[in-house]
Amino acid sequence: MPESQEKAKQNAAIAGAAMVLHGMTVGLGSGTTAELLVAELGRRVRHFGLMITAVSTSERTSDLAKLAGIQIVDPAEIKTLDIVIDGADEIDPQFRMIKGRGGALLREKIVAAAGHKRIILVDQTKPVLQLGTRHHLPVEIAAFGQHWTLSQLLKLVQKVTLRTLPNGMPFITDGGNRIADLHTGPILNPESLQATLLAIPGVYETGLFIDLCDVLIVANSTNVQISNRPKPA
Repeated sequence: MPESQEKAKQNAAIAGAAMVLHGMTVGLGSGTTAELLVAELGRRVRHFGLMITAVSTSERTSDLAKLAGIQIVDPAEIKTLDIVIDGADEIDPQFRMIKGRGGALLREKIVAAAGHKRIILVDQTKPVLQLGTRHHLPVEIAAFGQHWTLSQLLKLVQKVTLRTLPNGMPFITDGGNRIADLHTGPILNPESLQATLLAIPGVYETGLFIDLCDVLIVANSTNVQISNRPKPA
């Protein structure tokens, strides 16, 4: 990762952490920017006495948060989350997103839906005019009958790849599922594609995140821009 992009992610993480107040219940996302957020929150816990209760979207984030001194609890212990902070792989002008390159999209969406306020942290490379421009669309599917599910997905897009590890073994999510990466190209109607994909048996969730960003923080190596979600026309 270029040094300038790393600095941009760090700036976004600091801005996001500043929105977390003492006593809040917090949803912590996954990915490189979310991990920088966890580190910054941990610094505030240790040096400034910040007290928060958090739910994590991945086992990796949970481990990092605990090491940072952040209290992680089971989602069953919290009715709602005051704030959810996560990253995104792509985000368009309507604040619709593609997420899931790290494979935690199902848990990320569950946590995002439970939040009163959802904040997304990105560097300047993530905003796009149209989703699907730069990244594939991850879809979390059941391991059982996955060849049938993949064949149904292939009817909708140019190409489908079952995600694997570097050793060739299947990538397995924290929930024990698989990830299919859809080569969609630019997505003309994210809402329609979302509904079509969710209607396929074996599809648990998609990496299309719609109406799940309230505040967007976009950072570069020197500046941070904070925007609220545009109101519907």
